[in-house]
Amino acid sequence: MSGVVLVYSLFGSAERARAVARTLVEERLAACANILGPCTSIYEWQGKVEEGAEVPVLFKASADRRAALMARIAQLHDYDVPAILALPVDAAHPLFATWVAEQLA
Repeated sequence: MSGVVLVYSLFGSAERARAVARTLVEERLAACANILGPCTSIYEWQGKVEEGAEVPVLFKASADRRAALMARIAQLHDYDVPAILALPVDAAHPLFATWVAEQLA
């Protein structure tokens, strides 16, 4: 394992995604965040199939910060049930893994 994790979440607007990403980097829970282009999500909510635009974000962090990062995303999120998923990273370039660790030290 690389010691690096990716945490994925979706936000209802680019502004909210940017605000949460900036906060988490400033708080040193994420080394960086990639705010991706808008996507269309289709899901069932309260018995009705919904379709809407969302903004995905990939947060890069160290494995030891994963739980705290996920908890803080949940606190800052404006959804009732936010998608917050941790994805293991099997390998990372050594220089990048070192940079992530240094950012979160």
